[in-house]
Amino acid sequence: MSESQKSIAQHYHERTKYDPETLALKSQTLDWEKQPIPFKEYKIGKVFDLKPYLKSVEEATSSDPKTRLWQRLSHLLLHSYGLTAKLPTMGGVHYLRAAPSAGGLYPAEIYLISRGTAILAPGLYHYQPQTHALVQFWEDQVWHDLRDACFWHPVLENTHLALVTTAVFYRSFWRYQDRAYRRICLDTGHLLGNLELMAAMNDYRPHLIGGFADDTLNQLLYLDTEVEGATAVLALANLLEIDENLPRLRTALPSETQTDYPNLTDGELLAYLHQATKLKTDSSGSQGWKLLEIDGILEDKYNFPFCTKVATVTSSIDWGKNLSGLEKIMVKRRSTRAYNGSELMLNELLALLDFTYQPHHYIHQGLDGSPDYFDLSLIETFIAVSGVNGLEDGCYYYAPKAQELRQIRFKNFRRELYYLCLQQDLGRDAAAVLFHTADLKKAIANYGDRVYRYLHLDAGHLGQRLNLAAIYLRLGVSGIGGFFDDQVNEVLGIPTDEAVLYITTLGRPR
Repeated sequence: MSESQKSIAQHYHERTKYDPETLALKSQTLDWEKQPIPFKEYKIGKVFDLKPYLKSVEEATSSDPKTRLWQRLSHLLLHSYGLTAKLPTMGGVHYLRAAPSAGGLYPAEIYLISRGTAILAPGLYHYQPQTHALVQFWEDQVWHDLRDACFWHPVLENTHLALVTTAVFYRSFWRYQDRAYRRICLDTGHLLGNLELMAAMNDYRPHLIGGFADDTLNQLLYLDTEVEGATAVLALANLLEIDENLPRLRTALPSETQTDYPNLTDGELLAYLHQATKLKTDSSGSQGWKLLEIDGILEDKYNFPFCTKVATVTSSIDWGKNLSGLEKIMVKRRSTRAYNGSELMLNELLALLDFTYQPHHYIHQGLDGSPDYFDLSLIETFIAVSGVNGLEDGCYYYAPKAQELRQIRFKNFRRELYYLCLQQDLGRDAAAVLFHTADLKKAIANYGDRVYRYLHLDAGHLGQRLNLAAIYLRLGVSGIGGFFDDQVNEVLGIPTDEAVLYITTLGRPR
């Protein structure tokens, strides 16, 4: 395919690949005087302090209905994106949050839209992580406008709260330039993973909506579209209300596929891609928002007759009474900085895969058995094994539907992993390195260029489940969004048009 025939998403992906011959030329010295502040503050508005409602799961059982609503909302927001630690830095303090972020830049923001509830009057609210508070910056009935922006998604007919994630692009662009869009979506995916799990623990069910009219939603939230934009909507169904126990619906709508675009210079790609992947009209077609039979169906590939196959069926992780272990680990989670090179046990790797890809195994513990993604059928998972006791070294394809690992390459790839992870010791010393990939051409055929958002949001969502499970099992884990793209394809032995989305390293922490 010639360059002129490639869509803007394909063009962006090719242009933002890291290559060993050009990476040094594109790198730049960071201007620390222009380092972005990872918080958005609203100076005017009514403030609702959420800190008084932070109690342990066992204590958060107030008999007062309104207090209980505040407790549920406070826990949901803190454990999804709240501050979890303060680290001293030169001349200041660096804050860590419940969701990981590349470079600690935290490009995402959370807004809450109320239709009117027992505790929140109709209007627009912003979550302030630095004070763990909600600020109501617009007091008016805006639910009709939200429904209009989401093309009258049926779930908004019965629900009364919605969360909207947005991105402040420069926070990540400052460090990662145009490639930052990948990281912004991955980081937001981490946040979606936290919201999914914490919502279930607090009797909510987030219904994910990725098909919305961007400009309408941005205007509704009074966003400065030159520097920020909406990335996802989550209608927050209250499971304690019968009429809000709603069926799953479609989450993703296709956009146009743009092949006629200007000659973009470095520094223009990120903004142009986001603008080009906006939706203006309802593209749901005759089926509307109905969940199609093909949506989300996993198709296992790489089923060669000569493959060594290893069953991944295993005992599920026990998160403790009332999922207390999961709640605690969300505030303790940290990305591992170094591994000691020791092996993982096979049952540990299988437990990670089980929690990440088999959510229906956790219904009895109170988690959602079918959480929303945009389209997991588009994402493939490969694992490069360098040190897993009970598993031969090599590259494996993970087949989630069949629940088995299929060995497709037979070699220890430690040296190659060190190189393709930009010579980070994490790649070399990890016991296993997991890759999320997607056939970008096929994905664009299904959803247009907007699928580039969906793919990275879903990969980040999966990556966060891996993060939490690994830390709970006292393993090391670290996501990597910077790698030599084409070299990953060579190591995995997969076609060059299979786009690498995300890497997660797993091992024993040093």
